[in-house]
Amino acid sequence: MGAATRSLAADTAEDLFDLDNLQVRITEQLPYIEMPSGDGSIPVLRFQDPSHRIAPPYDKTNRPCPPYCIQPMRIAPGVETIGELDMLGYMQRIADGDTGVIIIDSRTEEWVARGTIPGAVNIPYKRLDPAVASPAAIAELLQLEFGAAAADGLWNFDGAKTLVFFCNGAWCGQSPTNVKALLGFGYPAHRIKWYRGGMQAWESLGLTTVKSTD
Repeated sequence: MGAATRSLAADTAEDLFDLDNLQVRITEQLPYIEMPSGDGSIPVLRFQDPSHRIAPPYDKTNRPCPPYCIQPMRIAPGVETIGELDMLGYMQRIADGDTGVIIIDSRTEEWVARGTIPGAVNIPYKRLDPAVASPAAIAELLQLEFGAAAADGLWNFDGAKTLVFFCNGAWCGQSPTNVKALLGFGYPAHRIKWYRGGMQAWESLGLTTVKSTD
């Protein structure tokens, strides 16, 4: 995924909002967080306009099942299902320089073009789906992006990174496909996190999104 800009331009955020006196905070103690972006940073906060409403396509509820069936709360044993504050906590870790965490947007490029969570890396779900991707391509991701090591035909996950997956929401199967595939390769369950609410929940809370500049 290319460089990203805030949906509401980051360089005007301080002009539009008094970041020290936000009317809509994330929590009572947490008004916003700063995420690195290019040579600067993006304030991640909730939308301050009282007339703001959920924008399409996340205002839609009628989605045929299959394929858009409601996912279970627990996607797999040992994999933690997280909420927005947990996601923001992982974002803060990345902002503080923790290279052992990757936030992964599993959606296809056309969805990501509408906006994503700041700091997320787009790895479309098919790149990790053994039904579609080649073993060599998946192995390259595991080693170069996720910190796994291969030796004598076996995987060593001692240095594996914490992967935080999300997609469009509780009705989306893209990130669950990736989670299940990684578990099948032996990736440690405790190093996989799943934001079940995805973009639908993120948008419903008015949290900052970014768009690709490509």
